[in-house]
Amino acid sequence: MLTLAIFVVLLALILLNLPIVVAIAGTAMLFFVGMGQGNFLAMLPQRVFSGCNGFVLLAVPFFILAGNLMNTGGITNRIFRFCRALVGHVPGGLGQVAVVSSMIFSGMSGSAVADAAGLGQIQHKAMVDNGYREDISASIVAAASTIGPVIPPSIPFVLYSALTLVSVERLFLAGMIPGVLMGLAMMAAIAVMAKPRGFPRSAKADWREIWTSFTAAILPLLAPVIIIGGILSGIFTPTEASVVVCLYAIFLGFLYGDLAVSDLPEIFWKSIQQSTALLLIMGAANFFGWFTIYERIPDSIIAALTGANMGTAGVLAIIITLILALGCFLEGNAIFFITIPIFLPIAQRYGIDLVNFGVMMTLLIMIGNLTPPVGMCLFAVSSFSKVSMGRLTREVWPYLVAILAITLIIAYVPAIATWLPNLVRGPGM
Repeated sequence: MLTLAIFVVLLALILLNLPIVVAIAGTAMLFFVGMGQGNFLAMLPQRVFSGCNGFVLLAVPFFILAGNLMNTGGITNRIFRFCRALVGHVPGGLGQVAVVSSMIFSGMSGSAVADAAGLGQIQHKAMVDNGYREDISASIVAAASTIGPVIPPSIPFVLYSALTLVSVERLFLAGMIPGVLMGLAMMAAIAVMAKPRGFPRSAKADWREIWTSFTAAILPLLAPVIIIGGILSGIFTPTEASVVVCLYAIFLGFLYGDLAVSDLPEIFWKSIQQSTALLLIMGAANFFGWFTIYERIPDSIIAALTGANMGTAGVLAIIITLILALGCFLEGNAIFFITIPIFLPIAQRYGIDLVNFGVMMTLLIMIGNLTPPVGMCLFAVSSFSKVSMGRLTREVWPYLVAILAITLIIAYVPAIATWLPNLVRGPGM
């Protein structure tokens, strides 16, 4: 009953439109006071500080900054042109280009919303200019942007690592195959709908255009190679990689003449605001997580599941259902912060691989980014496309089905995600 009451209060505070950080911390505070344990409120500053303090978490603001720099620096245009030369002529045309360019750009930013707001505007305009309906174009852009946090680097993987102490490097490796599968599933959905819905496509590019667009995009295309190659070779850590990619984005922006010194203060300030909001939520969620552990909520859930003779498959089904439901009401990172402290002991108790669990959770919150009423990618795309949330929701469902199918496969066949990190680094966390 206590567990249910806690989540009812938390959901009520969120529905009252309180800031998520206030709702998370406020719920724990209300229950501490209500149960006569108000003295534990003295732990709030300490838990907030410890929740934001850590070398791994330094990567978050730098990856956010990298995404903002790339969106400003014209890198996205070069990537999109190259992808158009490669696949613009296949069934689905520019829809396929949007997915492929998002797969490439995801190797730089690590943020779905950054992909949607930056590269997404270029993708949407190109599709609409070539005869796509605005709502169809916007739905493809929103869906494709969710690949960003799965193919490394990934901000959600960094946050998951900070919460669970699972290796960021292993998580990055584990996200590669599922991210590619996501992209292929979306491309298959677009290809199936292309002829019945009359999706236009470009003329096949000649070898000269392919080569010209490739040479124009070669330096941006090297960014994922530098990041992942540097991490795997031991030249730098994932946190140091986030700094390297920022410096590389600034270098490319100045090299191409798309970034000016006068642009930097605004980009830095925007990145500071986004980073501060995210880390403050994480600090509040650390206090909430400590509260749930103190009240032995994970233990009570494990006891209930054990009493019901629930196997690993059933536990995964319950977790997936709960995250999908929460994704309709909460922003993805907030779901991580609230549920991981509860689900982590359950995953360990049932022998669920924590690396694969992190990939599964990330895929689930990407689905949440596409489900109303709090679908962050839907909001980002709707803001520049001027397509209503209702129209976007109606058009995005085929891609939601595709992502959900990949998520279920990853959840129940963990070897797909864990094969690459186990191959490169050996078994472990």
